[in-house]
Amino acid sequence: MRIRSILLIVGIVLMAAFVALNFEEFNRLSLLSLGFTRVQAPLAMVMLVGLVAVLVVFLLFSAYAKSAYLIENRRTARELKAQRELADKAETSRFTELQQYLAAESHAMAEREAQDSQRLDERLARLQEDLESRIEQSGNTLAAYIGELEDRLERSAGTPVLEAEGNRLR
Repeated sequence: MRIRSILLIVGIVLMAAFVALNFEEFNRLSLLSLGFTRVQAPLAMVMLVGLVAVLVVFLLFSAYAKSAYLIENRRTARELKAQRELADKAETSRFTELQQYLAAESHAMAEREAQDSQRLDERLARLQEDLESRIEQSGNTLAAYIGELEDRLERSAGTPVLEAEGNRLR
């Protein structure tokens, strides 16, 4: 319990004990003026009834304020929960969009890689064909040069100087 509640309860208990101890004095009649008339009533009892009435009004007001606070608090909690759920849904939606975007980008990248790989393979195949044809051409050219040299050597085989050079070449 809060300290205010404890002090209120202690005050009520002390007031009840005071009334119980002085009950005879509380019941003594007095002449009271109400402004337009005079009434004979126990003054202490009138004051006690007034105090109890103020206490009841205070308790009713306190209960009303507390219930209004609780209702407002619950309404705010519901609104916060709805906003939190909305934010969670939006966040989930963003994560889903991001996941879809990343999947699409990954797929596109895989396609680009496949296309690049295919182009590279085609280019390498063309280069290999080019290289093979050049090697074949070089081989043919070299064979032609060697054949020409052999022809020259065979033609010049009749002369002794060339024959000596031919032996050195071989």
